[in-house]
Amino acid sequence: MATRTTSTSSTQGKKGAAIVGHGRSTADGPGPDVMDAETLIGDKVVNAQDEDLGKIEGIMLDVQSGRIAYAVLSFGGFLGMGTKLFALPWSALTLDTDEKQFILDVPKAKLENAPGFDKDHWPSMADPRWAKDLHAYYDITPYWEEEIATARDPRTTAGSGRTGV
Repeated sequence: MATRTTSTSSTQGKKGAAIVGHGRSTADGPGPDVMDAETLIGDKVVNAQDEDLGKIEGIMLDVQSGRIAYAVLSFGGFLGMGTKLFALPWSALTLDTDEKQFILDVPKAKLENAPGFDKDHWPSMADPRWAKDLHAYYDITPYWEEEIATARDPRTTAGSGRTGV
């Protein structure tokens, strides 16, 4: 069963997708902290109740900031017909390394009522109003309003406990 150990609340100050599971400490190679986006395409997405919400179809990069902006989730339909796409704020997701899936901590009904689109009619994801409304729907602080540096990042001097480089 999918269990959430972190909150997606906008008060948490999350900087990206959280990572849970033992895979973080046992992974060979670059993952899971740094991964090729292609390895995440097709990953299953479930909610905290372990209900299937779909799969990751794409990962959208904010080219100017160099940050991941959204994951595109496909949900519903049959054999590709009637499938609806949803943009999810990247920080709304948690990567579960044990189950090799993402967790989106929303009830299935909330996703079913979320603003979505079809493969031929994508929204303008650079539109600030659209982006703010989307982040508000998922109760996530927009990524462009978050500070990039964090004291919890072990790659930084502040996060490593060292006083200088």
